[in-house]
Amino acid sequence: MRSPTCWVLTTGEPGMRSQVLGLAERLGLVFEEKIVSLKKPWKWLPGNFSPFLLKGLTLDSSSIKAPWPDILITCGRRSAAVSMAIKKASKGKIFTVHIQNPLVSPKYFDLVASPEHDNFFGENVIQTIGALHRISNEKLLEAKSQWHEYFSSFRKPLVCILIGGDSSAFSMTDANTVLLSSGISKLVANGFGVFMTFSSRTPSSARKHLTNELIPLGVKIWDGKNENPYIGMLAIADYLVVTSDSASMVSEATASGKPVYVFHLEGGSKKFDRFHNQLEKIGMTRPFKGKLDYWEYSKIDETGRLAELIMQKYHAHLG
Repeated sequence: MRSPTCWVLTTGEPGMRSQVLGLAERLGLVFEEKIVSLKKPWKWLPGNFSPFLLKGLTLDSSSIKAPWPDILITCGRRSAAVSMAIKKASKGKIFTVHIQNPLVSPKYFDLVASPEHDNFFGENVIQTIGALHRISNEKLLEAKSQWHEYFSSFRKPLVCILIGGDSSAFSMTDANTVLLSSGISKLVANGFGVFMTFSSRTPSSARKHLTNELIPLGVKIWDGKNENPYIGMLAIADYLVVTSDSASMVSEATASGKPVYVFHLEGGSKKFDRFHNQLEKIGMTRPFKGKLDYWEYSKIDETGRLAELIMQKYHAHLG
């Protein structure tokens, strides 16, 4: 029997791409990535009220046409609408998987994978702890070997700090930045080695303050050149500190099995509160206040679990 064809489709946001790509990789299928964008008024309409939606795709989305794949994986509200349109165009033949709350009834998809903190329910909804991602035990082992020499000269124990920034729910304020800088300074004073990266969301004022305050103390900051050491940080760090603004970044950090501390930025939402409270309750994260303790927990492979369920349901779908 031939292997199923697969598309992964988003509107291009890094957090969404990470989830669909991670799931497709764990399925073990050859897949194509599709990035789409919608014209007005389609991009404003809910997925179940978007007539002739495939005509609302921009020219950059011209590859969205038959022959359709056997399996389609999408993530995000606007991608959900495109999934529904493709399902209709294929006369219901393709097997559709949507990640996150699609903001429409789950009946429009064959399977929905929604994190528990979304509070989204249905007969065909599989709830996950945290966000799906591309981090696996195999990739961590590869990264540990690849980045061993890069990190070999760093002081031990090594704390790797992943800094996000402003988002729709959070703001990295000046007060936040000063508090984080103070906490990191305490780590250095207590003998920890520290390596830090910024994201595209990190405000320039925060970058400048942290750089000026911490580099003289011996903190190393990735300069943005050459290959990103992100997965190497997850593989080699003894401790991880992550800002609270990204469920994907925190979920990826917990895939390492290392103690994960979360530095809480200003703002938040009920959904993020549920996410962070859940991970603290099951012992995967603790709030960062400038002091580190070591603990262990059982890693959870939600992406792998979901991949197995998808293939079971896909074969049942074929009859």
